[in-house]
Amino acid sequence: MLVLPSPPFVLGSWRIKAAIMSETRRFRHKSPLSKTNNASASVKPSDSDSTATYSASLSQQLHVYVRKNKRAKGITTIAKLQDNHNKVGLPEIEDFAYRGANELTHRKMSLDVTPIKSEVASSTTRNGGSPACWEETLEGIRKMRCSADAPVDTMGCEKAGSTLPPKERRFAVLVSSLLSSQTKDHINHGAIQRLLQNDLLTPDAINNADEETIKKLIYPVGFYTRKATNLKKIANICLMKYGGDIPSTIEQLLVLPGIGPKMAHLVMNVAWNNVQGICVDTHVHRICNRLGWVSRLGTKQKTSTPEETRVSLQLWLPREEWDPINPLLVGFGQTICTPLRPRCGECGISHLCPSAFKEASGSSPVSKSTKSRRNKKL
Repeated sequence: MLVLPSPPFVLGSWRIKAAIMSETRRFRHKSPLSKTNNASASVKPSDSDSTATYSASLSQQLHVYVRKNKRAKGITTIAKLQDNHNKVGLPEIEDFAYRGANELTHRKMSLDVTPIKSEVASSTTRNGGSPACWEETLEGIRKMRCSADAPVDTMGCEKAGSTLPPKERRFAVLVSSLLSSQTKDHINHGAIQRLLQNDLLTPDAINNADEETIKKLIYPVGFYTRKATNLKKIANICLMKYGGDIPSTIEQLLVLPGIGPKMAHLVMNVAWNNVQGICVDTHVHRICNRLGWVSRLGTKQKTSTPEETRVSLQLWLPREEWDPINPLLVGFGQTICTPLRPRCGECGISHLCPSAFKEASGSSPVSKSTKSRRNKKL
């Protein structure tokens, strides 16, 4: 490429002309421009051109060639992207708004969202397929649960207030569901029995009771202080808005303080005999993932929350199984498929379970940490 001297450096005009002609001939011989761009290569200085004018012309020509080649590629790529945008409808980043953990909405309704919707739909279809041998697996669990020897069979939330009139029983089921979070069945059952014995299992009685009294009666359920506060609020809401009864829809139940999706579905199933969804607690969440029955939408990864498990499970499990699946798997999780050291050797469906014998059967992480502390002391 021709390199001209800087303006302060001056040569004779004949020397500049000679240098320019020499560089021009060399450039024509080596540059691909001489083969592809005859118009550019044929530019010659005329006798009427001044040295400075021709120098600037040739310098500009060479500069344009190099930059134009680079720009041409970029322009071609941009043109293709713009053409693809018109054909496929690639969305602009500004067209989207993030509105919650699981919702991606488009600000303007257009064809731009069509490819995204198609991808989500195909992922849902793939995830919606039922897992292999699920009916055989479920039947095997039923056989292991036929003895009904799990705590949930006698002390579960659905047993609360079973001898009470319908309206009072519905409230008892709601209270039991509230107290069941982070609490074992036998502890929760004991708290319900103490409230019942003290005539504090109705909205009116709880609304008029002292919060400290409620705390003492429900202790030692998990987070009993917070639950006592929420129980007072729920009783007041039931009296003010529902005439002493409980809400009859999922949406209304979820508004109550301390009530989550698992509790709301359980109350709807048991209290109102209205199955709107699967009640998924920690046992159902764990076992469904161990069996490979559920996965996160569009992936093969395990679900990370009970609510994700519920959504995934409802995609394929027949609706008639939605109600009985909870006590069935909860009891199975309490007796065989336990959180730590599951009893795979005693399980009748271990040959169908992809997680069988994979979890450590030795000491729990707690005992390991205890050993570690002991070793440090020694």
